[in-house]
Amino acid sequence: MGRLDGKSIIVSGAAAGFGRGIVQKLTAEGASVLAVDINAEENSKTVSMCSSGLVHPFTADITLESSWRDILQTALSKFNNRLDVVVNCAGVVHYAAPSHEVAEEQFDLVFKVNVKPLYLSTKVIVPWWKENKMPGLFINLSSISEPRPRPNLVWYAASKGAVTVATKGLAAEYAVDQIRYNCIRPAVGETAMLPKVLGGNDTPEGRKKVLGTIPLGRVCQPADVANMVCFLASDEASYITGAAFDVDGGRGVS
Repeated sequence: MGRLDGKSIIVSGAAAGFGRGIVQKLTAEGASVLAVDINAEENSKTVSMCSSGLVHPFTADITLESSWRDILQTALSKFNNRLDVVVNCAGVVHYAAPSHEVAEEQFDLVFKVNVKPLYLSTKVIVPWWKENKMPGLFINLSSISEPRPRPNLVWYAASKGAVTVATKGLAAEYAVDQIRYNCIRPAVGETAMLPKVLGGNDTPEGRKKVLGTIPLGRVCQPADVANMVCFLASDEASYITGAAFDVDGGRGVS
């Protein structure tokens, strides 16, 4: 018996990094997962890494409302008209640089990918849960950069601040409907984002500098975030809403 047997879950950003780890963990615990990503090839690799057969790939641009309507309808079709959890994991980061030098295109992309999907997924999925009188849960990926913003990654931290604030506000707004929102604030992870966080230079010296800010002495692994997502998606966490969980190796208190 898995901790998530019978649950139906949408995960965005499923093709790599934290998202891939989340899909692997949730399916291993018995959940049926719609793995969503714009990168179809890498998303297929994620599916091939899951032995349970409970995962379905779906290619979509999560910055479009039409995509979210397709995501919802596909999930309902695959999961016998049931949806329990949405994990908004997709995210991007701009190259670490002085804030006045970050290109406008990078700024726009960070907010478009990191923030807009929270609005769109709420707009599309909350009405379905309300109309069907079903409880629901959103788990959003924020960052420890939000409470600990540092030079050169300010606009990324600002986008994650929006994620946390939206999570808390939406939790307050929709609790009456038994629709919950929580977020996770990881430290820098062993993902494709790491070179950008290091300013484009993934060197031993750069990693040593980053590790010096994390008391536990290592970067965040996809499994670390996936384990927290699994807990929040389980019935064990049914009384939790509006919370931000730091999965950061102590970065937030250093």
